[in-house]
Amino acid sequence: MGETDTRRRAKSRIDNLSEDRLQVADDFLAYLEERESNEATEELIRIPGFAQKFEQARRDVEAGRFTPVKDLKRKY
Repeated sequence: MGETDTRRRAKSRIDNLSEDRLQVADDFLAYLEERESNEATEELIRIPGFAQKFEQARRDVEAGRFTPVKDLKRKY
């Protein structure tokens, strides 16, 4: 079963829930969303040198050392 079917079934189930159960489902989905975000962050942190490069990039942006996306040229 594909992602589209899974999303359709989940949305259908949500539409059939009472308000109380809908709140429980929303809380659970928020928990899952936060957990997924945290896992992605942890994955980035495990990349050697990532934290240092990210901090340098943050300082570069604060100092105005960056190229706006609108100024980048497309390769193709």
